[in-house]
Amino acid sequence: MVNTNSPIGFFDSGVGGTSIWKEVITRLPKEHTIYLSDSENAPYGEKSKDQIIALCKKNTEFLLQKNCKIIIVACNTATTNAIDYLRSNYNIPFIGIEPAIKPAALNTKTKKIAILATKGTLNSTLFEKTSSIINKDIEVKETTGKGLVELIEDGKLNSKEMTSLLSFYLKPMIANNIDSLVLGCTHYPYLIPQIKKIIGEKIQIIDSGEAVARQTQVILNKHNIANTHNNPQHIIYTNKDTAILQNLLSKCIPENLRILKTKF
Repeated sequence: MVNTNSPIGFFDSGVGGTSIWKEVITRLPKEHTIYLSDSENAPYGEKSKDQIIALCKKNTEFLLQKNCKIIIVACNTATTNAIDYLRSNYNIPFIGIEPAIKPAALNTKTKKIAILATKGTLNSTLFEKTSSIINKDIEVKETTGKGLVELIEDGKLNSKEMTSLLSFYLKPMIANNIDSLVLGCTHYPYLIPQIKKIIGEKIQIIDSGEAVARQTQVILNKHNIANTHNNPQHIIYTNKDTAILQNLLSKCIPENLRILKTKF
């Protein structure tokens, strides 16, 4: 039976969605959380819509078995391809992650913005619908960040391969005079330090983490299921080696966090 003490559930195609998870536990420090890292199937962005929906069903059912009261789909590709299906088939609030191109378009001065995302996100119907309402005077440069998720999942965040690949993707954006870069994958906020070294400080980097945390708070209050007790417990389940997660979260591991390897 779901109650205020039930955990918030998260899932992603791997470790990237922990960028969202960190924002949520910072804003909602009393909430228990369960995070599902489906690294074995990463990246979702190279899979078909039917495959993505099947993986999202599997993840959702795992979290429902853990008595989660709300599920955050901490993956842009999963959101843009499966959120409508999930909301239609499960009786639980879902919060999705969409690339923040609308605020980027509203704030651009050069009328040129860029989005770095997976193929699955850029090719989705939901992303196409969101993009279609952007002012036609604004040029949106879409770039598929093929290979970036795989390097993050392999623990090669600060490798020469990563620097080379980022330079390949970002330098044409700089040449195009963009003033906003939208990160359309929850793995990519972990690349912000490297991205800034390449694009400098004048180009604004936009991701969705803080907005998702605010929306989570709104939904919990709306349904009267916010936790009012302290001593939160956090569990991260992964179906690959736990070392990558340990290293990625080494500077911000909260108390009462367990990282467990399991099959799901």
